[in-house]
Amino acid sequence: QVQLVESAGGLVQPGGSLRLSCQASGRANTMAWFRQVVGKEREFVAAIRRGDRATNYADAVKGRFRISRDDPKNQVHLQMNSLKPDDTAVYYCAETTSNWIVSAMPRKEVYEFWGQGTQVTVSS
Repeated sequence: QVQLVESAGGLVQPGGSLRLSCQASGRANTMAWFRQVVGKEREFVAAIRRGDRATNYADAVKGRFRISRDDPKNQVHLQMNSLKPDDTAVYYCAETTSNWIVSAMPRKEVYEFWGQGTQVTVSS
């Protein structure tokens, strides 16, 4: 059973930056970040595949967020820049034991393991 633990989120001013990290308890293949606002569906943010490091980003975060991974440490990171109030959400780390094609990465159902989530609030 893989366990995923996200780093603490926090309160950030609009335009600011924040870096989230997720520690997996073992070897991980495709890893992703999703986010959820109360009353809304959990939505895809970004994903990265093991090996070739292929990535996929939601349109809402392209050019502002960057996903990366450190395989020896079983970690995935999400660098969030130019944050907006609309980025406020609980952010979840997710992992699958398979390496999926890029077009499948945004699908929640391909991920087998999830972290507990960490709150990110963007507000002045």
